[in-house]
Formats: sequence, structure tokens, C-alpha cells
Amino acid sequence: MSIVAVVGNKGGTGKTTLSLNLAAGLCRRDTVIIVDADPQQSAYQWRLIGDETNGLPSVVAAAQGLEKTVDALRAAHAHVVIDCPPSIKAPQTEHALRIADYALIPVQPSPMDLWATAHIARVVERLRPENPGLRALIVMSQIEPRTTLSRLMPEAAAELDLPVADAGLRRRSIHRHCVLEGRTVFQAGRRGEAAAAEIEALIAEMFDHD
Repeated sequence: MSIVAVVGNKGGTGKTTLSLNLAAGLCRRDTVIIVDADPQQSAYQWRLIGDETNGLPSVVAAAQGLEKTVDALRAAHAHVVIDCPPSIKAPQTEHALRIADYALIPVQPSPMDLWATAHIARVVERLRPENPGLRALIVMSQIEPRTTLSRLMPEAAAELDLPVADAGLRRRSIHRHCVLEGRTVFQAGRRGEAAAAEIEALIAEMFDHD
């Protein structure tokens, strides 16, 4: 069983999109539940508009009492994916990092995102004595391969003393369409194939060595 916290320190990084699609990819392998720890409850609202029969993972809202909620769910699910608030100062984020096996940190190709991520790296390091098994991984998000900034960002992110995932997520309109429709890229047919392959590559990078 694994607990995966998806963490960000500013909005717009694709944190909730990654949480939803990561859970959907894991759901193809085993039992998964999403814990929406963000007070905005975007993931929870997404699930409310989704089709109950399409095999999407369930979402539990837990802006309060996160650790108790995860403890109650972990025995019945192979994976728990926590969608954290977009702030490292939020108590839910720190609680998630204390109990998580993995912390995924989506970062857009922008200097401001990189600066914001530096604060996450410091908190991860501070919590290591309490959670020595935590594996933190920067995930390059909304990549535009033709831009110089997107090409340079993985090297710049490596300066944060956190590993950068080989798998990255390109900027794709299919992500926005799926969220609006209560789906993930795995339910989008051929239009979602490339995006789904990126999520699958990230899952393989995280779990295939276990």
C-alpha cells in the first residue's frame, strides 16, 4: 500500500490534474481512493460530475482530520492519493508529508514555480527525521517542448536537491476538457492516449522498481 501526496506551493501547476490522472492510472492496476485535502475541493467537485459507472476512483473530502481519514482508508485501498492545498504553509500539506510514501511536486516551466518549489524542498528536508522513507519527486508539468524555458527547467530544478522525474507532462488541452467533463485522460479514447502514456510512464518510474 502506498500514500502519494501531490504537493504544490502555488496555484496553476497542474496539481489537481496530476492527482486525478495519477489515481485513474493506478486504478487500472489496483484499488485507489483520492483524498481531497484542499479546502477548495476541486477534486471532490470533479467526482460529483463524473459518471458513477465509468470506473473512476472515489474522492473523499478531508480538509480537516487528514491523518485520521487516511488511517481509516488505507486498509481497504492499495493506494491513497492526497490532493494537497496549493501552499506548503497549509497544515494539511505538512500532515500529508508526514504520512506519505511519495511526494509528487508538479512544477511549471517558470522561474516563479521554481522559487516556490524551493520552500517545499526545505520542508521535506525538515520532516525527514519524522518520515525517513518519504520519496519526493519533482514532476515537470505543462511542458512546451519547443520553448527554451521548458528545455532548461529540468536542469534548473535539479539544483533544489530533489530528484526530477524522467517522465514529464506536456501542456495538453485534453486535460482541461476531461476535468470539465468529470473524466480523466484514460477515459478520453484516442484523444487522451498521449497524455495517458505520460501518466503511465510516471507510474512506472515510481513503482516498477518496488
